[in-house]
Amino acid sequence: MPLPSRKTSRPSGSLDRVHVLWFRRDLRLADHPALHAAAGTGFPGTGDGEPARVLPLFVFDPVLWDASGPARRAHLVDSLRALDEDLRELGGHLVLRVGDPAREVPALVREVGAAEVHVSADFGPYGRTRDAAVAAALDVPFRATGSPYAVAPGRVVKTDGTPYRVFTPFLRAWLEHGRPDPLPLPADLAWADTDAVAPPAAPAPAGVRLPEAGERVARATWEAFRAHGLDRYRELRDRADLAGTSRLSVHLKFGEIHPRTLLAGRVDETFRAELAWREFYADVLWHHPETAREYLNRDMAGMRYDTGPDADALFDAWREGRTGFPFVDAGMRQLLAEGWMHNRVRMVVASFLVKDLHQEWTRGAAHFMRHLVDGDPASNSHGWQWTAGCGTDASPWFRIFNPITQGRRFDPDGDYVRRYVPELRAIAGKAVHEPWRIGVPGYPDPIVEHAEERRVALDRYEAIRR
Repeated sequence: MPLPSRKTSRPSGSLDRVHVLWFRRDLRLADHPALHAAAGTGFPGTGDGEPARVLPLFVFDPVLWDASGPARRAHLVDSLRALDEDLRELGGHLVLRVGDPAREVPALVREVGAAEVHVSADFGPYGRTRDAAVAAALDVPFRATGSPYAVAPGRVVKTDGTPYRVFTPFLRAWLEHGRPDPLPLPADLAWADTDAVAPPAAPAPAGVRLPEAGERVARATWEAFRAHGLDRYRELRDRADLAGTSRLSVHLKFGEIHPRTLLAGRVDETFRAELAWREFYADVLWHHPETAREYLNRDMAGMRYDTGPDADALFDAWREGRTGFPFVDAGMRQLLAEGWMHNRVRMVVASFLVKDLHQEWTRGAAHFMRHLVDGDPASNSHGWQWTAGCGTDASPWFRIFNPITQGRRFDPDGDYVRRYVPELRAIAGKAVHEPWRIGVPGYPDPIVEHAEERRVALDRYEAIRR
């Protein structure tokens, strides 16, 4: 879906004020409240600021850059390139800086004589600390308008003011809270200008097929899914072998499209609930920032996990897709090949690591964040904790996915497995989920016995309960 293509009608020298618009997780132009606030359009809900020329900025923060895997870095650079192209169609361009934002943003403000800095609010633990440091280093106002969420974290609480820790009541309150309609692209923009530095090199990992980046791609992906996939989402979303999901997670991660855009108009209630899960986990992290890496349910921190050389060897087999369980191996190889994994498969491979291989969830979460293009700290950490039994579910430890039956159910003809595990492509139909019954040269036997490891996992949980 193309963006509106219109040049600014204001001459660039007609306004004296310059406002910096610092992009972060909002790499788009449509439905961008902070853009309206920076431009001083007077659009309802974006403040009553004075009209100004906008200077678009992105800062490559070493803290975030160093923590990102190669796939996520490559997508970021591609997304920024697409944003710059869209800005140039409107007469502006993206200014890049590299370094600590608490140094780089104030330096740019002084360089161009900016009167204000505008951002979309960041609700992550690091983002909140970084923004406070930048605001303290500035001699001009630091204004946050909008957020990456339909409902900002912290706004949906119980009647007693405490946060939700269970999804279903959160969903009800989130739906009742409501949200503003998507904002149009501002009709009248003027731009400020200064020199930009070159972005860091970020080649895609060899052999990895990454999704295209940018707002236009995100909007086109949404339109295609809304037209051809949304009506069957509830039915097909768990089928790993079919294109039943929206594939919008990476675009939401980078803010190439806003969830308000996806929620506008008629939306399947199951799809809407999946968007609410993303907002629920962001809300949990907002109230409990330590849970980006620590247990939400501290009682579960005493669970006994396996460590040492044997555990490391099992972990290597898991991360490389050599467990001998085809559905698990297909998922892990999809992650390495595409920087993405089907959500149902994410739950299965996480359960396998924690409850079949008895390894701590933090190890798997770190591996996912290294390779996922859509890696988001809130969704990743709390998705893993949900599976591990130390997160937001009331009794999740008993949920131990059987990797064989999960494969039969959600890849019934074996097409997903054969797509990512070439050693098994000669096996037809659902027999691909139990290749050891046939014997396949070059493909490993199962590294554990699921029924036995399930018993071990439950015994360890009972020890914690006692």
